[in-house]
Amino acid sequence: MSTLVIRQLHVAIVDNETKKQTEIIKGLDLTINTGETHAIMGPNGTGKSTLSQAIMGHPNYIVTSGDILVDNVSLLAKTVDERARLGLFLAMQYPVEISGITNFEFMRAAMNAQRSPKEQLSIGNFMAELQRNLKMLNMSEAMLERYLNEGFSGGEKKRNEILQMMMLRPKFAILDEIDSGLDIDALQVVAQGVNALAGPKFATLMITHYQRLLDYIKPDYVHIMMDGRIVKTGTGALAQELEQTGYAHLRDELGLDIKLVDED
Repeated sequence: MSTLVIRQLHVAIVDNETKKQTEIIKGLDLTINTGETHAIMGPNGTGKSTLSQAIMGHPNYIVTSGDILVDNVSLLAKTVDERARLGLFLAMQYPVEISGITNFEFMRAAMNAQRSPKEQLSIGNFMAELQRNLKMLNMSEAMLERYLNEGFSGGEKKRNEILQMMMLRPKFAILDEIDSGLDIDALQVVAQGVNALAGPKFATLMITHYQRLLDYIKPDYVHIMMDGRIVKTGTGALAQELEQTGYAHLRDELGLDIKLVDED
């Protein structure tokens, strides 16, 4: 079993023009073991996506105190690629387009980057695994020769993220609003890909606004974030309750002095 531990984390975002730091994560604790599925929900502006970027080491997100550890190894001094080699994967909310490199080239390079020179994947083994996963995600082989995400629809980009995850087989997959912009059919396919990896060597951290994703990927734990902290943890029933009552009701129930972004 592997463990991702987030310990009393404080994260600030840096404005590139003014260089001013604004604290977003304000003392967050979370432990995720492989074999588990976690979901983080919360109102807009509470720091959910900031958390995902901080875990992966985005340079604009500065950890001012606390720690992030994988199997007791701190990530704070690790580069993004070093974090990936330790078993982290981020499916981004807005996948970037990269011209000049095909999906095929990108995925093979990423998979071989995880391996020593003596363990490099043969083209035959790579293609066999790739074709199995393409079929599961109902994706055409023609997408392999397209440049990475270039000209892809929103749904195609999200499926492509899940395809990369299935090929790389990380220990910890962070899915940042992977359901955003997906219709029901596409959501079911994406969920099928995530669920195919479920097991004792894989954990999922889903960041979402909507309970509907949790109908297809069943969480063991649901965490509610407000104002940069986890304020409540429960089972999938907690998400269903929030669907009915909303975040303002939970804030008032917990007696939190927090103004929600969507409030006037």
